[in-house]
Amino acid sequence: MKLSRLLSLSCLALTLAPWSLQAALPPKVDNQVMPSLSKIVQPVMATVVNIEAKNSNPSVPGTGVRDEQEDNVAPAPKRQEKGYDIGSGVILDSVKGYVITNAHLVNKNNTFTVTLSDGRRFKAHLVGKDALSDIAVLQIKATNLTALPFADSDKLSVGDFVIAIGNPYGLDQTVTSGIVSALRRNSLGIESYEDFIQTDASINPGNSGGALINLKGELIGINTAILAPSGGNVGIGFAIPSNMARSVANQIIKYGKVDRGFVGVMMQTLTPELATAFHDENSKGAIITMVSPLSPASTAGLKQGDLITAVNGQKVESAAQVKNSIGLMRSGSDVNLSILRNGKPMTIKLVSANPNAYENKVANQNPFFFGVMLQNYDTIVPSYGRIKGVQIIDLDENTPAWQAGLRPGDIIMSIENNTIESTDQLAKYSQTSNKTLLVSILRDSGAAFVLLKR
Repeated sequence: MKLSRLLSLSCLALTLAPWSLQAALPPKVDNQVMPSLSKIVQPVMATVVNIEAKNSNPSVPGTGVRDEQEDNVAPAPKRQEKGYDIGSGVILDSVKGYVITNAHLVNKNNTFTVTLSDGRRFKAHLVGKDALSDIAVLQIKATNLTALPFADSDKLSVGDFVIAIGNPYGLDQTVTSGIVSALRRNSLGIESYEDFIQTDASINPGNSGGALINLKGELIGINTAILAPSGGNVGIGFAIPSNMARSVANQIIKYGKVDRGFVGVMMQTLTPELATAFHDENSKGAIITMVSPLSPASTAGLKQGDLITAVNGQKVESAAQVKNSIGLMRSGSDVNLSILRNGKPMTIKLVSANPNAYENKVANQNPFFFGVMLQNYDTIVPSYGRIKGVQIIDLDENTPAWQAGLRPGDIIMSIENNTIESTDQLAKYSQTSNKTLLVSILRDSGAAFVLLKR
């Protein structure tokens, strides 16, 4: 009975499979067509490599594991054995020997060995890594390499058949199969830039950096994470889409790193409830919640409440999609945003900025309160009466304000003995001082003067 049920499922799979799968079928056995992925998998296995990552400095453990593990999501499906980390990679360029893998595999490690499917072993050079997307590129000096062609991951659909190839638990060239369970998983908290393909193809520790392919033998994802409440596979794995992986890898190869552009907006996904509140019931996208002063977004005229519906002509339905789209562009890139403002469509054009250049610009404009989140404060305080000023919400530890002793919750009452009641007044008076700034604050039940130095 069990064999019969399996055969029935196999026949169903054959009915649904595309021509590429049917072409890969072997001859009939006892008049029963036996499905096989062998002809698809065999050429691809030569493009998937095993990677050993080791830290040659014994004083710094080379775990290659990131700290984030929320809701049992294991962001590093790799295995550490015999003092080194084991993972997988995919040959990106057969001539120059580039291999794409996960950044968390190479993190804190400085010695890398790549083993090909034919058993050849090579020392690898780290070209660069991007921790925010978890992509890294290694390079080996080898001949007779085979590169894996990339598919367009934007054309994937839920239910598509996929195959995972990697090095789980150190077991070389392991192949598993499944389907695309979901797309655009972007709220897992594993990476800063998330757009994961979810699959039930078995992915385990050691699969990090391995290939997720379609039935044409093309790369559609880099395996990177699993949902692992028990430490092993439970049928929920995640892969970085090939389009994102290729974009990041190309920047690493060309520039050595990813130079993401800065736009200067904070956003949230437009929920049905918010859509009703904004009178945009039929709209989807990312609603702008804040625009940073002096940013490209501010200069271009974007406003709080604008709804972003497309980036460079590509429709978006969430804040994560907008973040990912802009995050794959280098600073200085043209960004065309389609927005709805009060229900009216508009196009806003801007040029993304280098984040460091923007920070320097803001710091020069307001040197004493750069890196400090402020809000107007107006309330009745017992024993003091009505208090107006500017309250510190948060601040970075490397700012003049923190070093002078200011902390979240402090209420700034005056600057250089000038009473202030708004952030605009604070900016005005703070810009008139050169090297020091005298500030009076109210903290808990006491008041004090604080001297800020540039």
